[in-house]
Order: sequence, then structure tokens, then C-alpha cells
Amino acid sequence: VHPFSTSLQSLEDVANFLINQKKKNIVVLTGAGISVSAGIPDFRSEAGLYSKLKDFNLPYPEAIFDITYFKKNPKPFYSLMSSLWGNNHKPTPTHYFIKLLDLKGLLLRNYTQNIDGLEIEAGLPSQKLVEAHGTLRSAHCSSCFNSYLFRQFEEEIFAKKEVPKCPNCSRETIRPNITFFNELLPDRFLGLSSL
Repeated sequence: VHPFSTSLQSLEDVANFLINQKKKNIVVLTGAGISVSAGIPDFRSEAGLYSKLKDFNLPYPEAIFDITYFKKNPKPFYSLMSSLWGNNHKPTPTHYFIKLLDLKGLLLRNYTQNIDGLEIEAGLPSQKLVEAHGTLRSAHCSSCFNSYLFRQFEEEIFAKKEVPKCPNCSRETIRPNITFFNELLPDRFLGLSSL
């Protein structure tokens, strides 16, 4: 039975398939859809992220995640983060299902396009996760390259609505460790791209 067979119509069907076929080394590929029910919008749907960018006066919607634009003007990116992120997003049942696959010894790896870190919050071990587009959990200075936890800058971003500056060198913008457009994918993704 092929895993994408039409006989797999529900989560119960998938669970039975996994139990009966004794599948191991499962690779899960995830994207924005698994975090929508946590309150994080996808990108291109009618109510998606790109539909919320009209007030930012961007040259094109994707500029909000373009490294060249971010270096020139990080304020729209941080304004967007301020309006979308915070501590109120919790893992969804899908995040916990992936963790369950790991607990049962079935998961080889979860490749995610998401930057929200909800897989880690759900308890998935970091060695089982490949964040193809990086993460908002950590950040670094664009000049001195000091590393920080992104949450260190929550007050500046969420309460004060400011672009965070490096506490070490005070001159450069702190940037999250996400993969912006026009950047290479993280080394971990490239290193684990073959199974």
C-alpha cells in the first residue's frame, strides 16, 4: 500500500497504516499550514500574510522577507513581527503528532519551512528538526555577529515597536536567524539534504 493511496482518508487511516506496516524512518515535510490554527497566518491565502502588508509601502510583498530590503529598512519586518508574533502561539495537534512519531521511534526527521519554533515548543528534539528557513528563536548582530536569543528583544519589538540594536556593539540591527530571500539555506539543511 502506497502512503498516498486513496485508502488513507483520515488521521485514523494514517495511524493504522503506520501501526500495521511498521514503518520507521518517516520524514515529515511541513509548512505554514500546520501553524495556521495556532494563529499564525500562511502567506498567500486571502487572509494570509501578504494580504496584511498594504500599509508597509513595500516595493513588492516579498520584500518584507528579502535580505537586501531588510538591510536597507528593517522597520517593516519588525513591525510585522510585532503585529503577528508573541508568546501567545502554541503548538497545534499536528506539531504534537510529529512529536508522537518521534516518541514511538518512527520519525527520522521533520523538515519544516516554518520559522515559528512550535516544533521545539511541542517537545520535538532539535536533532530531529531541520528548519529550512531558519528560526525566530535565535538572532545575531549583523556586524559583530554576537548571538542572542530572539526573546531578549521582545520588549523592543513588541512593546516599544523599535528595531532592536546590538547590545554589544550598539550600531547594527539584530536580525533573526531566519533565511531571508536571496540568502542560502542553513548549513544544517544543506548537510542533511540527503537521507
